[in-house]
Amino acid sequence: MQTARLLMRRRLRLSVTAGTLIFGGLADAATKPNILFILADDLGYGDLACYGRADIRTPAIDSLARQGIRLTRCYANAAECTPTRAAFLTGRYQQRIGGLECAIGIGHTGRYDDAIRLCAQGELGLPVSETSIARLLKEAGYTTALSGKWHLGYDAKFSPNRHGFDHAFYVQGGEAEYFFHTEPNGEPSLFLDGKPVARDGYMTDLITDDAVRFIAQKRESPFFLYVAYTAPHSPYQGPQDAHDCPLPPDSERWNQSKGPRETYVAMIERMDEGVAKILAALDASGVASNTAVVFTSDNGATRSGSCGPLRGFKGSTFEGGLRVPALVRWPGKIEPGRVSEQVCLTMDFTVSFAAMAGVTLPPGRSFDGIDVLRHLAEGREPAPRTLFWRMRRGNLTRWAVIDGTLKLVREKSGASEETHLFDLAADPAETRDLAESRAEAAETLMAALAAWERRVKPMR
Repeated sequence: MQTARLLMRRRLRLSVTAGTLIFGGLADAATKPNILFILADDLGYGDLACYGRADIRTPAIDSLARQGIRLTRCYANAAECTPTRAAFLTGRYQQRIGGLECAIGIGHTGRYDDAIRLCAQGELGLPVSETSIARLLKEAGYTTALSGKWHLGYDAKFSPNRHGFDHAFYVQGGEAEYFFHTEPNGEPSLFLDGKPVARDGYMTDLITDDAVRFIAQKRESPFFLYVAYTAPHSPYQGPQDAHDCPLPPDSERWNQSKGPRETYVAMIERMDEGVAKILAALDASGVASNTAVVFTSDNGATRSGSCGPLRGFKGSTFEGGLRVPALVRWPGKIEPGRVSEQVCLTMDFTVSFAAMAGVTLPPGRSFDGIDVLRHLAEGREPAPRTLFWRMRRGNLTRWAVIDGTLKLVREKSGASEETHLFDLAADPAETRDLAESRAEAAETLMAALAAWERRVKPMR
């Protein structure tokens, strides 16, 4: 036990103090790859055919697994969308930003004390002082585009174009009607380059069509395309559910826990059709062989979806809320048909994209992730990681720490507090709590969590 404890502390100390671990870059100035990052919204670990769901057909997304690699231990940076998106854009733990540990509420509202404070100051969103991957890639010669959901601030100063996107067709907030493109309060949510825009059509199709048009454009430079689908997030509306007026705010379709199964399936299958069109556009433009494609989700499924054998759902720091499907196709770099248990976070893809492009970070700025695609491309064995989570909403705070195979889950609400410890290697479904029988290991992880919280304390 003493030896194991020392090894654990050594690994935790390295994680907490090293800050950034990058396996190395693969950039070649003459052959910089195009980068396509596809992010689903609330898609669970068990919501794709290639992850075991039998009642959903996802042939296009599944093709990425056959032509690339399927990850079984990929985690979102948070169990809901705004924080994961902030971590992806910056390549850093979202806690460093301030105010973005919880999804920004409809109508631009903060949902916990720090977010409420920043909202009152007009500062709730991703500030341009952060170093976004879009800006880094733009400075490295890439043409950059966003097609889909933003959810990183309503004010114009937080818009995607201010963060380095040359083109941005986006849903501004957290959820939008699929046919009328409005929030539950009726406010328009569809924007083009910072200005409201009206379009006819099903939201998933509009996102797909915009992405296809971008890929089809003739250009000399490489491109970075961030496709952020709103599916299968509520409201639960399939492509055949068109109607004459927007859903009322009290419609059951907005309820994230009560999506009809057949509608949920239709939403995912339409997204898969969109992915098929996007991949076909790469082929038609002759750039598929030099395009790295990553598909993943911003968090686990709601109770309307499936997290497979995992415990918990969206919003939870149990595995079901955090572990997500992830597929990578990178022709000539990653051998097709592989499956990897490498532990990784959303922000690791950001580090890999920067390495592909050979970007240089500004002085005093570093990433928190690793170059996971380099690791996968070189066929290395899974390396142990120490990862941290903290989520806040109201007076509720949830934490999690993974170190190797051990995972600590902690929750505090007012005076109520609980802590759990699991061995994910023996118990991936988190059914056997080891907090009492392995109290020393739990204490070590708690100390590591406290050290991490001090390290990522925001400056604003």
